Formats: sequence, C-alpha cells, structure tokens
Amino acid sequence: MLKNPKIALVGLGYVGLPLAAAFSKKTTVIGYDISSAKIDLLRSGIDPTDEIGNDGLKECNIAYTNNAADLKAADFIIVAVPTPINKDNSPDLQPVLEASRIVGENISSGTTVVFESTVYPGVTEELCVPQLERSSHKKCGQDFFIGYSPERINPGDKVHRLQNIVKIVSGSNDQVRKNIKDVYSMIINNIYEAENIKVAEAAKLIENTQRDINIAFLNEVAIAFNKIGISTKAVIDAMDTKWNALGFRPGLVGGHCIGVDPYYFVYKSSVDHANAELVTLARKINNDMSNFVAETIIRRLIEEKHAIKNDKIYVMGLTFKENCPDMRNSRVVDIVKQLESYNIDIKVFDPCADKEYVKNTYGLDIINYADIDDADCLIFAVAHKEFTKLSDSELKALTKNSFPGNKTVIIDVKNIFEKKRMEKMGFAYWGL
Repeated sequence: MLKNPKIALVGLGYVGLPLAAAFSKKTTVIGYDISSAKIDLLRSGIDPTDEIGNDGLKECNIAYTNNAADLKAADFIIVAVPTPINKDNSPDLQPVLEASRIVGENISSGTTVVFESTVYPGVTEELCVPQLERSSHKKCGQDFFIGYSPERINPGDKVHRLQNIVKIVSGSNDQVRKNIKDVYSMIINNIYEAENIKVAEAAKLIENTQRDINIAFLNEVAIAFNKIGISTKAVIDAMDTKWNALGFRPGLVGGHCIGVDPYYFVYKSSVDHANAELVTLARKINNDMSNFVAETIIRRLIEEKHAIKNDKIYVMGLTFKENCPDMRNSRVVDIVKQLESYNIDIKVFDPCADKEYVKNTYGLDIINYADIDDADCLIFAVAHKEFTKLSDSELKALTKNSFPGNKTVIIDVKNIFEKKRMEKMGFAYWGL
C-alpha cells in the first residue's frame, strides 16, 4: 500500500485538473500538461475549464509543469488525456499513446500508472503497456504497475462532482487494484472494484453508449411528432409520470463523451466481427439532428413570411452543453454552418465560450449581449442559466416588435421556455 503517495496528473483538462485539485489537499501533487499556455494560465490562478474556478485554484497546492522529467518524482501517475476520433470516426489513440511514451521515459521503479482516458477494451494492456515498456525499458508487473479507472466527470455539473460520483477502479492483479483503491479513497468514498481492466474499460463505453441510444430514440420521436403536429415535450411530460420512465430528452448530442465513445465501441466490435448496428444507427440519427433543426428554422421563418436573408438571426449558446465553456464536438456549430450555407447572416452569442478559441477554431465571432436588440429570430440552442432566467421584458428587449403575419420566431432547442408563455408574448414559438 502506498502511504502518502506523490501523485502526478498527466493532462490538466476537465478530468485531470479536478483530480489534481482534490489530491492536492491530501498529498503532494504534480500537474503535468504538454501545453505551456495552459500551464501559464494555471500558474497565474486561471482555470480555463471553470471546473474548479479561479477561487478554487487558490486553495490548491499543485506543482504545475510542462517538463516531463518532473514525473520521475511521482510514485502514482494518473493519465487523463483526451481520446478523440479521426475524421473517419475511428479511434484516435495518439494522445494516450504519446502520454504513455512520455510517462515511460520518466517513470521511476515501483510506480503505479492508472489510465482514466476513455478507450475500448484492451487498449490499456495491449497498447499502452507495451508503449510504457518500450520507452521505459522496464517490465510491467515487475518494475511498474498498471491500472484503469474510467473518468466520470460531467463538465459543468455542480451537483454530480468528483467526490460523490462512484469511482470504478481496476488493476492488473488483485493487489494492484487494492492499492489503487486505497489511493483514490483519499478523495472519494464510494469506490467500485471491477474484476479486471477490460471490464472497467468496457463499462465506460457502455454507460455513454446507452445514453446515446436513448437520446437517438427520442430524437427520432421528435422528428415524427413534429410532422404529426404533436408537442414532443408535452408527450414526454405525460410519459414521465410513469415510475419507470427513463427521463431522457431529445436534443443535440455533442461533447467529448456521448458523441465520441460509441465510435470506440463500434470500432472494437467491427475488429472482433461483432454486430453494432443499433449503436451505428443511433450515431447517425443524433448526428443528423443539427440538419433537422436548421431546416426547421428555415421553414418556420418562411411560415412567418420573413425575408430570411434580411433577417437578424441570433444563435444563443454555442457550447456543447449548458453552463460550461466546453466547445468540443458542439453540434450547435453545425447548425450555424448549415444556416450560413444558405447565405444567411448569423450572429452568435455565448456567455461561457472563450471568444478567442471560437474565432480561431470555428471562424465565428461571439458578439456582445448588449448588441442584441433587433432579433427577427432567436435560436436558443443551449440552456445556459443566463437564458433560463430571462424575464418577459428581458426577452422582449432582444427582439423587434412582432406583428401578425411576421412574428419574431423563437427556436427553443432545449425547451427552456413554456410554449403558452411565448405565444402570449406574441412570438412564433417552436420547441424540439
């Protein structure tokens, strides 16, 4: 058992930084990231993820570094780097393999390495371990030890936090798993021991894939009900009165987990000649929702007799989910690009997204909230708290005066407003 372990976090993003912060209150922590810009921000007390917050960082004692040699001082290393997908939707394992190389070159004998990056079953033992051995010239199980503990942090969620989410741990043998459990028990009370590493890897994939499938079902329902002329929200509200309703809602599926992890499952299934038709179909349905929303916006504007190319159209919210700055795999961007393909002038506002990042990555300018006072159409794509709290007068102040036959159109992708309230205010309202 490791007593007073010196812990190193490799990757200081939405997963690594909260872990580093929590462990720093219990033991010595090294925070390593390849991005010198991120290290500079963290050293200056700025949290680019907003998971800990600038005030929260002040309470942490983390040795931030982009010098990999500093990892040699650690006897417990947690790898929390992204595992994205390639353009063909195949797994992009380069970040986790590069992290394995860096760790291997700087690992001390007796160190335990735990991977938290989401991967398909087999990656840790069949790809990461060999890379660690090659770059370290050490033997796993003899000179260093290995484990896997899938990350479950929900960016922007202020209720389900690191400390109260059940933590899955696994190791290359029973003793290693126990040691890993002991270390995580320093900051987390509820820990579940998976029987082996592959089970832990698979659990992470499946928990996100099942969400993707359920949302896809309701997205398909929403498309059908939209054509039938029934309110999807009204139907789901009625359905949810039953005790075993699952509580899912239709919507845009982006982000780094639900919009990505199923592809790892599909890939592994295809390699092993297994069937993943349902998962593949769910991915297609969810990816197509941005096109459906964009087409619905055009149709609703036409129905309200708008001169679309002259309209002032604003997209409210650009991040992949509410109340966080995370732009990874945001499907709202797809809606904007689809509308721009019709030569429509679209303006975007988001209170959470980093303006410089959005400009450099997507070529979009985030305007100031004060500049919105003449909207012909407001597209609420993300349920940021700034939007959910809008009063009638504040909402009216964003728009032109509506008149019969040419009403201001409210597109409510997240159903944050009541339809009757919007219609009473004189808006043409549509909710997904």
